[in-house]
Amino acid sequence: MITIRKAADRGGANHGWLDTKHTFSFAHYFDEDHMGFRSLRVINEDRVVPGAGFGTHGHRDMEILSYVLEGALQHKDSMGTGAVITPGDVQRMSAGTGVLHAEFNASKTEPVHFLQIWIVPDEQGVTPAYAQATYPEAEKRGRLRLVASPEGTDGSLSLHADARVYAGLFAKGERAELPLAVGRHAWVHVARGEVLVNGQRLSAGDGAALSAEPGVVLEGLGGGEVLVFELA
Repeated sequence: MITIRKAADRGGANHGWLDTKHTFSFAHYFDEDHMGFRSLRVINEDRVVPGAGFGTHGHRDMEILSYVLEGALQHKDSMGTGAVITPGDVQRMSAGTGVLHAEFNASKTEPVHFLQIWIVPDEQGVTPAYAQATYPEAEKRGRLRLVASPEGTDGSLSLHADARVYAGLFAKGERAELPLAVGRHAWVHVARGEVLVNGQRLSAGDGAALSAEPGVVLEGLGGGEVLVFELA
C-alpha cells in the first residue's frame, strides 16, 4: 500500500525570517492524521533568511538529522560542538538526556534551505552526541546512498533507532530499488525535482508512505533528490 502526502497539504508558517513546511504535526500545526510515520516523527523543510536562525533551545530523547539543500547551516550546542554544514553534508545529534543547541544561517547574504528530521529513538536516556559526514554527489547519483543507520554501516552516521536513511540523486531515466523485508516500511521524501515512486509521480515536497510493499522503486523524471527512510 502506498499513501501519498502532497506538498501543498503540509502545514507550516512564514515568520519572515523563517519559511517552514511541516510534513507532520509540529509546533502550532496539529493534524491527528499526520503525527508521523512509524518512528519518523518530523520532516520540516526550512528556509532561513541571511543571518537569522533558531536561538538556543533544548531537546531530549530524539535523534535529529539536518540535511542542507542550499546555503550553509551553522550549528552550536552545549556539548561544545561548533560546525557549519553545506550541501552534501548530513548532521546527526542524539539529544539523549538533554542538549541545548542553536542553528543559524551561516551567511549574511544568502538564504539557507534545509530539512530538519526527527526520529524517535529505541532507547531513552543515552549520552548526548554529535556527528556529521559528507556524502559526495557521485555517491548518490542514480543510487541510494546509506547516510544513517543503527550500526553506522558503510560510513553512515549511527542512530539509536531501528531506522536506515538513504539519500539519492536521480536524473531522468536513472533508477534504483530498495527491497523491503516483511514487516518493514518506508517513507520517501522528495526534496527537489520529480521522481516516480513505485510508478507514482511525486514532486518537490511530496512524501509517500509504503507498507506491505516488496520494495521502493525510484525513477528520475528530472533533477530528483530524495530521502528514503526504511523503518520498523
